[in-house]
Amino acid sequence: MPWTIRVKRKFNAAHFLTDYHGSPEPLHGHTWGVEVYLEAYELDKGGMGIDFVEIDNFLKDLLPDYKLLNELFDFSPSAENLAMWLYKKVKERYPTLKKVVVWETENCGAEYSE
Repeated sequence: MPWTIRVKRKFNAAHFLTDYHGSPEPLHGHTWGVEVYLEAYELDKGGMGIDFVEIDNFLKDLLPDYKLLNELFDFSPSAENLAMWLYKKVKERYPTLKKVVVWETENCGAEYSE
């Protein structure tokens, strides 16, 4: 049975939704939370499946910290769409990725897996 490796990271970014219940949503920001879940099928000599620091550094470089998300993406930057985008990006580097969770607030988020 594989291990599940989980890494969490936060970033700050602003966004607005252009078709929020039929009308534009005002520009606002969040401290977003991201969780990635990867499978490890074996451990190295040090007893680790995938190095947490390596994953965290990858996320640090990937996440759009202190940006306006609408300027970066050609899709509406909802938590759902961000989760799907992050899943695809992380999966390129870590093929054993199981899922990505994006938290827009402490209580509201979206999960994506294939």
